[in-house]
Amino acid sequence: MTILVAVTACPTGVAHTYMAAEALLIAAKKKEWTIKVETQGATGIENELTASDIEKADIVILTNDITIKNEARFEGKKIVRVGANTAVRHGDKIMQKISENLGLN
Repeated sequence: MTILVAVTACPTGVAHTYMAAEALLIAAKKKEWTIKVETQGATGIENELTASDIEKADIVILTNDITIKNEARFEGKKIVRVGANTAVRHGDKIMQKISENLGLN
């Protein structure tokens, strides 16, 4: 089973942060992959990833519109960076690219 974790954030920390999270959740579910998404929005960090979540993850997806807080915790993991807007519009394509480029099922 493929396990993903993601952190979504956008410059204002409002709509795109949460829309990107939802799009990634839906796209991963379609592939029958497990995903946990942390949001770093206007209200702070929600659904914070644990050390265990990160350790178990095959791939980390980070939105790159702004600096992700506590990014050092992902050191040594395979990281895919996408814009929040890209995640919102192309969640399925992101999952497909991960599958193709990294050899995941």
